Amino acid sequence: MISSNYSIDTEREEDYLAKPVTEEKLTAQKNRLFEIVRTRFNEAADIINLDPKIRKILEKPTSEVVVNFPVKMDDGEIRLFTGYRVQHNDALGPFKGGIRFHQDATFEEIRAHAVWMTLKSSVANIHFGGAKGWLNIDPQAFSIGEMERITRRLTYALRNNIGPEYDILAPDINTNSRVMAWIQDTYLSMMPREQRNANIHIVTGKPLESGGSQGREKATAQGIVYCIEQWAADNNFKLDGAGVIVQGYGCVGSWVSRLLKLLGARIVAVEDMTGAIRNIDGLDPDALYDWVKSNRGVSGYPDSTRIDHKTFMSTKADIFIPAAVENQITSETALLLDVRLVAEGANMPTDPGGDAVLRDRGIALIPDILCNSGGVIVSYFEWRQNKRNEFWDIQEVDSKLRKKIISAYIDVRDTAKMHKMDWRLSAIIVALTRIEKAYKDKDILP
Repeated sequence: MISSNYSIDTEREEDYLAKPVTEEKLTAQKNRLFEIVRTRFNEAADIINLDPKIRKILEKPTSEVVVNFPVKMDDGEIRLFTGYRVQHNDALGPFKGGIRFHQDATFEEIRAHAVWMTLKSSVANIHFGGAKGWLNIDPQAFSIGEMERITRRLTYALRNNIGPEYDILAPDINTNSRVMAWIQDTYLSMMPREQRNANIHIVTGKPLESGGSQGREKATAQGIVYCIEQWAADNNFKLDGAGVIVQGYGCVGSWVSRLLKLLGARIVAVEDMTGAIRNIDGLDPDALYDWVKSNRGVSGYPDSTRIDHKTFMSTKADIFIPAAVENQITSETALLLDVRLVAEGANMPTDPGGDAVLRDRGIALIPDILCNSGGVIVSYFEWRQNKRNEFWDIQEVDSKLRKKIISAYIDVRDTAKMHKMDWRLSAIIVALTRIEKAYKDKDILP
């Protein structure tokens, strides 16, 4: 095996850790995610008196798939790999969720994200369920050719457990449009030729030439910006001149910074796995994007001052966008924030202690299952375009995304006002209410 330049310009930022932790502690943090999701689910279910039968169904995934498969390495060695797919619920539509390549993921973490995907699709009111997949490898340890063979063999191993009307895969950590193209091509090659064109929607987030959608790369960030714009309108707040700090400068963080720049906002500080930088007069998001592509991190970017993590978190600004990984806003770090709004670009970046501190301090929060749902919404648009043999231009995609995510925003906002509760709990209630209605409308419960 040889080290490669395998691209990880992914849908989500690479691993970011606020400070070094032991492997045991990291695993414990990741496994705790499922308990956090379970606690938040039960709290919302109690408030709406969720039907006990439906609660029981949603407590556990519908299925959990484990596959072991061999791959020949560049040096001729045969290695065995293990892939996982957790399919949580499909009451609203086929399972849908990312596939990540990462050596430190855990089964409990993947379960948590599968549940979260179910809720996110429901909040957005799209016809998808929730799933998540994981391959336990470090992509940087393999050549491009090896990564392609690993991906194709994984697809072959999962072939009976995925499908364009059953479980649709998408990019996640360390996977991208090229990986989706490998998965699509492998899956279609196992089908009769006459059925291939009708099944290209086995994946979303694929290249345009393979049936991808305009606007998919920026979709998560675009949805975040639409939510921020609506919050600004609701609170008589001017985005022109507003200060923003961004954690993570992968696909989401870099796109949201560039899009906010177009609205007149100033990106005053950015942090990623290489460190944190600040310029109170404003960083140039486009130049920073080019720097990160060449240098694999924000560290060393000219026209900026290097700062530590605590200084980054305490930088005075109007908006904080965590777009890295989980559990970055805790009861400790939430006390450092000097902002009016937290708009969650990552999945589960705030733990329960952080939520409590944000509420006590009066810092507004747009929760992840609403705020970063632009990605799954445009994935749904891609899926629909493929099914209908259509291709929408960027204006149509953006227009439909704005309409869909603002509708979800209003549902969550109004539910929060009605029940006098925080927005995260409100979003989960909106999601569970829709899923409960779907089950009862089908009348399938015993």
